[in-house]
Amino acid sequence: MDAATEISRTFFTFLLFLSSSVPALAQAAAMPLLEETTLPQEHPPTVPVVIIGNGPSGICLSYLLSGYKPYLDPATVHPNPILYRKLQDTKHLPITEQDLEYLSEGLEGRSSNPVAVLFDTLLHPNADFGYKFPSVLQWRRDKQQHIPHLVLGRGTPGGAWHAMEGSMLTISLGIWMELPGVNYKDLTNGKRRDVTSDRATPEEISSYYCNYVKLKGLQKNFVDNTYVTSIQKLYRGHEGKGGALWEVRGYQQVQNDTHVPFCLFAENVVLATGASDSPVRLGVEGEDLPFVSHSISDLGLAVSQRKLDKNSDPVLIVGAGLSAADAVLCACNSNIRVLHVFRKRIDDSDLIFKQLPKTLYPEYHKVYNMMCSQLAAGNVAGNASINLFPDYTSFPEHCVVSFQSDMKCLLQGNNSLKAFKISMVLVLIGTNPDLFFLKGQGQYLGQDPTRPISCKQNPIDIDPYTFECTKEPGLFAMGPLVGDNFVRFLKGGALGIASCLLKRLKKKGKLISNGGNNIM
Repeated sequence: MDAATEISRTFFTFLLFLSSSVPALAQAAAMPLLEETTLPQEHPPTVPVVIIGNGPSGICLSYLLSGYKPYLDPATVHPNPILYRKLQDTKHLPITEQDLEYLSEGLEGRSSNPVAVLFDTLLHPNADFGYKFPSVLQWRRDKQQHIPHLVLGRGTPGGAWHAMEGSMLTISLGIWMELPGVNYKDLTNGKRRDVTSDRATPEEISSYYCNYVKLKGLQKNFVDNTYVTSIQKLYRGHEGKGGALWEVRGYQQVQNDTHVPFCLFAENVVLATGASDSPVRLGVEGEDLPFVSHSISDLGLAVSQRKLDKNSDPVLIVGAGLSAADAVLCACNSNIRVLHVFRKRIDDSDLIFKQLPKTLYPEYHKVYNMMCSQLAAGNVAGNASINLFPDYTSFPEHCVVSFQSDMKCLLQGNNSLKAFKISMVLVLIGTNPDLFFLKGQGQYLGQDPTRPISCKQNPIDIDPYTFECTKEPGLFAMGPLVGDNFVRFLKGGALGIASCLLKRLKKKGKLISNGGNNIM
């Protein structure tokens, strides 16, 4: 039995031990678990790495920690001659053992994290220019380079993708959603809607991630339906050795909604929780009324249940990001009238549509064209552009004042106040992570420690090449928490963290060797 299996089995044995040895547990398990004062604390298991979150970030990191190592494929040539020369100089070494800062130098891409840009260009060379060059990486498994770890997720592997509206198409191409070592098209039977669009549905993506974990033999690292309630660093001796360990507490939801508490120690903790925990709110009057929603899935549900149709009052969509654009497309494709409200100017350089190539994202540029050409009703009487999209009206540089119980909304423009009768409201202005399980909700980890963590406004401050939190050694963050909201870029976090941990644990002599149990 290898060490990872032993750790996973120890975890489940520990849970079973709790359920059988604590008399009050059966009664306590019927309630949401916030207190764990009855937990035995003598010998909780210690794991080298615990990953919080089982979405694509956690899955990709598990793959790299399980001994899968990326090498330069000798049969390929990278189109960037400088990077290719660097790779050839160290082609005998896996990328995880190389100097990521040196390899990343001079590369440019649509991520602020250099390792994310590096990994993306290795997996998809020149993708931003519309090319489909093959990956220059070759994957080999070395079980002696396996770092035992556990991935704790609230559901099955795939994370938030399981909760997304199944009929919408992803912003990213299907191949950009794939993880290393498993071709996305191979798992979707080559099903494509047309030759120019290679997008996927969330249902296809979530299925791909579940199958990926099985195909790569990663199941033993994953503990599903697990909720973390507390993470704190404890400074004390452990088996005669002094130092700091992370105490991870929580519960696993098992049959009959029973909550089985657990406690374990980790030498390193990785935050891979994503950003979809808590929708950003407007904070205006009436936002809690039943016809106001903060999830695009509610629009899809209303359409499928035929609660909305072409004769309904307009749907009000608030926001100028991709989720709002998806809602506009969904409503317009169902012949539902739309009022689209956003604070920014049409020519604002920060609009996401200006950062997306037109050839790769035609549907989002269609929404942007609607935003630009469709003038707010009554602003310019008789303008021909008003007839281009008769069921869509945009209100740039407007904000919501209030929602009223009689299904009316009040909008504030630069010099005007407008009232409209509506059938439904979708407030889609972003989401924030919920790091309630960390001290001070993790605010001290941010680039600005005086503000809450926000994926766009205040991401977690990390070392750009290791993804270790600058204010907390042994704590790592990846994905949306550090500003990488696209799957194609969050994989760089897995590369940076795996590289750091492999080098660090190899130096300490703690890597698995010959299937042994050298864990601590």
